[in-house]
Amino acid sequence: MTSGHTITIEQGEQHVRVVHGDQVLAETDRPLVLRETGSPVRYYIPAEDVRLDLLTPSDTHTVCPFKGTASYWSLPDAPDLVWAYPDPKPDVAQIRDHYCFYEADVS
Repeated sequence: MTSGHTITIEQGEQHVRVVHGDQVLAETDRPLVLRETGSPVRYYIPAEDVRLDLLTPSDTHTVCPFKGTASYWSLPDAPDLVWAYPDPKPDVAQIRDHYCFYEADVS
């Protein structure tokens, strides 16, 4: 990590649920909690707890100098709603096979 920029990842026990319209897209009690300098707390949800059958891969990719290249998935009315790092950098390797949504309800 560069000086002043930190990323921490811990195993969470929060109940995280992602709903869009009337569809539950993801629900887990075992999120990874990622805290990154300058960004809101993000919850990375294991792939097996995400309704991947409802999501369509997008052509969008973004590059984070700290996490690697992100791939995105969409719903018909919500482009690039969710992202993941298929091949994350070694410092954040535990987020592999986890998905992150812009909007998630945490309880």
